[in-house]
Amino acid sequence: MDKRIIGRQETADLPTFGLMNKTVKIDSGAYTSSIDIVNVRLENDLLFVLFEKGKEEVLFKKYKVKRVKSSNGIIQERYVIKGTIRLGDIDYNTPFSLTDRSGMRYPILLGRKLLNKHFLIDTSKKNLLQNTGDVS
Repeated sequence: MDKRIIGRQETADLPTFGLMNKTVKIDSGAYTSSIDIVNVRLENDLLFVLFEKGKEEVLFKKYKVKRVKSSNGIIQERYVIKGTIRLGDIDYNTPFSLTDRSGMRYPILLGRKLLNKHFLIDTSKKNLLQNTGDVS
């Protein structure tokens, strides 16, 4: 399969999280994709609040805990869940680490684990893919 060209930022749907038409940053320096969350807690299942869902909690039964080195070099333990992201007209299943990105410009980063298999990045461009799915 040929790799698709994407820009340094794209618009994506994340149906697993109920998010549509969201700007995502392409981050070839990150291994795993990540998404901004708050109030994460474990009660038999993993519960957390997404960056823009207010107080509505998201529940995941399947998750892992992994050690991740952040961009400032600090190693953190993070919950990692699998989710679907739609870029253009194709859905991809990929892991997302859950972290507080409230001080960052982009709440969603796409890392190499997704990018390496499917995309080439043109850092001089933005929004090269167009989602054809429903936008809510």
